[in-house]
Amino acid sequence: MGFSMLQLFLLGALGPRLVAESDVSVTLLGVTTTVGFGAAALLSPVSGRLVDRIGPRRALVALLLVTAAALAMIAVPPGAGVLLAAVALGGLPQALANPATNKAVIAAVAPARRGAVTGMKQSGVQLGAFAAGLPLTALAGGIGWRGAVWAAAGGAVLVALWAARSLPADPPPPAGAAAAPLMPRGHVIWLAAFSLLLGAGIASVNTYLALFGARELGMGPTPAGALVAVLGVAGIAGRVGWSRTARPGRAEWLPGGLAAGAVGAALLLAAAVYAAPLAWAAAVAVGVFAVSGNAVSMVLVVQRAAAGRAGQDSALVAAGFFAGFAVGPPLFGLLAEAGRYGTGWLLVAAEFAAASAVALTWATRDRHHTPGAPA
Repeated sequence: MGFSMLQLFLLGALGPRLVAESDVSVTLLGVTTTVGFGAAALLSPVSGRLVDRIGPRRALVALLLVTAAALAMIAVPPGAGVLLAAVALGGLPQALANPATNKAVIAAVAPARRGAVTGMKQSGVQLGAFAAGLPLTALAGGIGWRGAVWAAAGGAVLVALWAARSLPADPPPPAGAAAAPLMPRGHVIWLAAFSLLLGAGIASVNTYLALFGARELGMGPTPAGALVAVLGVAGIAGRVGWSRTARPGRAEWLPGGLAAGAVGAALLLAAAVYAAPLAWAAAVAVGVFAVSGNAVSMVLVVQRAAAGRAGQDSALVAAGFFAGFAVGPPLFGLLAEAGRYGTGWLLVAAEFAAASAVALTWATRDRHHTPGAPA
């Protein structure tokens, strides 16, 4: 999970260096996120079906090797076209990650422990944010940003070799199984809508937080990258902690509450324009609330997935999240290009508020949900 989105975390954390040392503009930085997550959103429904057929080990090995290839493309001296092609290729690992890992959890973990284990593996995404924001940003200070990206690509290859040797063999593909419908139904469509709005806000923070610190708050590149690392650490703690409490009957209410908490985090970022230390508290709050909301939505998918549909349901909810990641940064980027970061953070707060409204509406409708019935 950490490697699946590492290329975009790196582009965000290394944003100040990319903008200063290459022909990457502030607007292009936002477009890279749009292209990467747009590709992931389009590929997610197909990837869910693929994982349901080939099994999680093959899917995870493919994820890691494609990640290595995408990082290598970023590391070579690229023009804008090569950079955009690299992040588009990186959409495939993102699309495979949730279906493959959720299916592995269902296959290997007892139902009582699935919430905690799902939260732990979802925290891998934030481990990727931490790696991009601190050790790899620090490495870039010594060997250059391209060298740091090459190091990340090598790490992905090593983990792919480990996965191929260590994970349990995949079961044979199901014979004669009916294809699951591509359109989401019941709780899946509600969680996909929630994820779209939540993802739009999170993606803006991931992409522009370091640049905000460098340009508006007067931080150097390394401290600005450390903001992303702080967000990553808080996200790990939040995803693990909230997912452990996400038991049926309680889990349904958590996404709306966490998104409401994320509204406060975005308002702290808006206030940081006037009081820079608030940016650190805001980074923590985004991790604890916004980032954790995505993990809890995946816990709900695992808890409610019908037999043989775990990959597909995971992919459809993830598609909503990735679509939000594609939409959010370009809107924010227009404001950032004009130096209106405060207004941008208010836009993020509005996106989180809308996500909270969707989630709480579904939870209210779902109070009388019967297991196995659409909700």
